[in-house]
Amino acid sequence: MIIKLHKLLATGLGIGYMGKGGGTVAAMAACVVWYIAFSSNSSLMATVAITATVTVYGIWASSQLEQDWGKDSSKIVIDEIAGMFITLLFVPATIINIAIGLVLFRFFDIAKPLYIRKLEKLPKGWGVMGDDVLAGIYANIILQITVYANLW
Repeated sequence: MIIKLHKLLATGLGIGYMGKGGGTVAAMAACVVWYIAFSSNSSLMATVAITATVTVYGIWASSQLEQDWGKDSSKIVIDEIAGMFITLLFVPATIINIAIGLVLFRFFDIAKPLYIRKLEKLPKGWGVMGDDVLAGIYANIILQITVYANLW
């Protein structure tokens, strides 16, 4: 029963089973969840707590599922969800901010510049989650600069 729950959560409620494009769909789903949860009531403590929980759980679940699915299986998309949540931290949850955050996060996650690729080499769940966490941090920095500099 526990392994089924891990698979359900690590695959983003099954999104990871779709194959190619699952990471993008999971990131988009994370955007929808973020908007619904935080567009009208942005509790800083709640956003940080949820993001931290998803990230820590993702490290643990990814490590557990590596035994069944191999290293950094494309079925695991909780890393994209965590990375997207990190991208959106401390930024007003508007549709435009979330959409731009999605584009920025996917750019960093796919292109993997600035040491992002190196984090994939970390062992187990740390490697699965590390690159997406750093991609989310880079996307968040750029998103915050553009939001708070009123560039749109």
